Amino acid sequence: MRLKISLLKEPKHQELVSCVGWTTAEELYSCSDDHQIVKWNLLTSDTSQIVKLPDDIYPIDLHWFPKSLGTKKQTQAESFVLTSSDGKFHLISKLGRVEKSVEAHCGAVLAGRWNYEGTALVTVGEDGQIKIWSKTGMLRSMLAQQGTPVYSVAWGPDSEKVLYTAGKQLIIKPLQPNAKVLQWKAHDGIILKVDWNSVNDLILSAGEDCKYKVWDSYGRLLYNSQPHEHPITSVAWAPDGEIFAVGSFNTLRLCDKTGVSSVWSYALEKPNTGSIFNIAWSIDGTQIAGACGNGHVVFAHVVEQRWEWKNFQVTLTKRRTMQVRNVLNDAVDLLEFRDRVIKASLNCAHLVVSTSLQCYVFSTKNWNTPLIFDLKEGTVSLILQAERHFLLVDGGGIYLYSYEGRFISSPKFPGMRTDILNAQTVSLSNDTVAIKDKADEKIIFLFDAATGKPLGDGQLLSHKNEILEIALDQKGLTNDRKIAFIDKNRDLYITSVKRFGKEEQIIKLGTMVHTLAWCDTCNILCGLQDTRFTVWYYPNTVYVDRDILPKTLYERDASEYSKNPHIVSFVGNQVTIRRADGSLVQISISPYPAILHEYVSSSKWEDAVRLCRFVKEQTMWACLAAMAVASRDMTTAEIAYAAIGEIDKVQYINSMKELPSKESKMAHILMFSGNIQEAEMVLLQAGLVYQAIQININLYNWERALELAVKYKTHVDTVLAYRQKFLETFGKQETNKRYLQYAEGLQVDWEKIKAKIEMEITKERERSSSSQSSKNLGLKQ
Repeated sequence: MRLKISLLKEPKHQELVSCVGWTTAEELYSCSDDHQIVKWNLLTSDTSQIVKLPDDIYPIDLHWFPKSLGTKKQTQAESFVLTSSDGKFHLISKLGRVEKSVEAHCGAVLAGRWNYEGTALVTVGEDGQIKIWSKTGMLRSMLAQQGTPVYSVAWGPDSEKVLYTAGKQLIIKPLQPNAKVLQWKAHDGIILKVDWNSVNDLILSAGEDCKYKVWDSYGRLLYNSQPHEHPITSVAWAPDGEIFAVGSFNTLRLCDKTGVSSVWSYALEKPNTGSIFNIAWSIDGTQIAGACGNGHVVFAHVVEQRWEWKNFQVTLTKRRTMQVRNVLNDAVDLLEFRDRVIKASLNCAHLVVSTSLQCYVFSTKNWNTPLIFDLKEGTVSLILQAERHFLLVDGGGIYLYSYEGRFISSPKFPGMRTDILNAQTVSLSNDTVAIKDKADEKIIFLFDAATGKPLGDGQLLSHKNEILEIALDQKGLTNDRKIAFIDKNRDLYITSVKRFGKEEQIIKLGTMVHTLAWCDTCNILCGLQDTRFTVWYYPNTVYVDRDILPKTLYERDASEYSKNPHIVSFVGNQVTIRRADGSLVQISISPYPAILHEYVSSSKWEDAVRLCRFVKEQTMWACLAAMAVASRDMTTAEIAYAAIGEIDKVQYINSMKELPSKESKMAHILMFSGNIQEAEMVLLQAGLVYQAIQININLYNWERALELAVKYKTHVDTVLAYRQKFLETFGKQETNKRYLQYAEGLQVDWEKIKAKIEMEITKERERSSSSQSSKNLGLKQ
């Protein structure tokens, strides 16, 4: 990725340009100390003067009213706020008419910013005051006051907090009067510019100490640049929060935020511009404009982005041209587009490209005839792909399309903000869409991909902590769909997407996990855990037999990947990791677990056992044991458990073979997996009340055993007898009031109880054999 710079031979302004702002992806306004506001049209390369300001007004900052609101008042959306040296801010229409001028500060108004909803405006000035205004320019409140000029200001992602500079300090002040203020020393020189991105919630700061820094919203330093030759005069995040631009004297730099706390530079350009005082990104995030000290406006287009999948590499060579290279045969295809390319994604044997007006879908088998359809909005901010369909996110909503270009659904929930969604907060599989809620970050909304409706009855997933990253597994049946997520404590959890009316457990898989990814061909999960790279070959083991989970893992040291590496993709048995310096590293994992997954999903148990015997690895046998129990194939489970030395489990599986009925066997398999309630339910539904009571007695669940005996009016004496025997063994007296109540006047007769139990087992055997013979008779007929 690099910047393609364009600069006119002669500047259009006579004095320094103080600020720039985009109206559309092709139209820009610039303001200069020569008092002119100039409109630039990038399509026709025309420039025109919109308005000449009075000689005593020097413009300082400009910000357009937010467009992504779909407001009916189009006039408001077509205006901008201009702050100036005379202590006023001016609301100016697109045509250049000054709608309103407001006396705001003593001394120059150094910055002005609309919040994301367009409901409020913040201004800061030389007088050290921070003021909040209504959208019509009425003063709402004086948020803060200090003794030094405030050079820059930014809104928090929720428009509830304001970040501003105070000399060498950065301050985050909430709008609520009594809320806690966060303040920290950020630079060794005066801070000149700040920016706070709504998607990744990260803060950029630039100062006279010639450094730029990246912070999280708690004021923790994530990245500190090397000192430059000159003060950093401008910084700006791209709208999607993945990259940012830095401006200094004759310097423009493009940087990447790979993962939190690893930043590296894509490109460093040295245009002849003087200091770049202000940087503005176009709405679609493909180009930047810089306000230059020598009267120029510098334009830079982001090109040479790369996408890779298996043996294909796609590169954006020009604004409207892509090059596809097949590394197997070195074949090269050129893809030409009518409009500028905004976003692209290469995965699942398809390349999806969004331009400013259309969406193109290419198959990797045929690059010549793409499928093309028109877009409602041209500002696609995210593309996600699954095997059967793909998802587009733009300012208007979330849309699912098939690879044939057919619209499938558009999931929605109250208060959804599409402008802050990214690949960490949205996940897609063949049947499910998961979206993290921004209003309450402990909640994940789950939708059916085919209909766009919430799963179940308005189902959502709620966690005890704030969630940072989510990922759905890609293969298997809808009922077995799992979602993995990392919370703010950096713990990794897994849970089922479909709940079937019961509260499915959210189980912890790992701690200190920074990044995760599911394999695209089978449900294998990998993650970077502290200084280790970990692969969970069969994460479902936590629901089947948690004891053997450590035996199903593959771990290796990851300290060689430097601090905070990031998983880019997990395709087949290849994991691609990006290190903090931007370099890509490939890790190959064993191909055998994926083959095992394939055999098990096709119920080829003999082949699975043969594979494990060939590979001779404990992880393979442990995975097979868990898979066999999950699929209720206890014969294979017995072989696998014997191979990993779990003798007690082999004995338990053997004891199941002697059980008289298939319901009893099923109940004991469920008990083996720890699903006690389900096991009990299976027995009660089959009318095997005594067996349900007996499993509770075996687990010393005395309260439940007595409750069932009383409810079904059978075997109360059996429960009391076993309870008495249990207490005698430990030399204790009965203290439970319910047991004392039922034990009054009841004589325990073990002979009678044993006869009753024997009768129950005989009855169960007879029932089982009669149902089997009637089935056989039906087959013969």
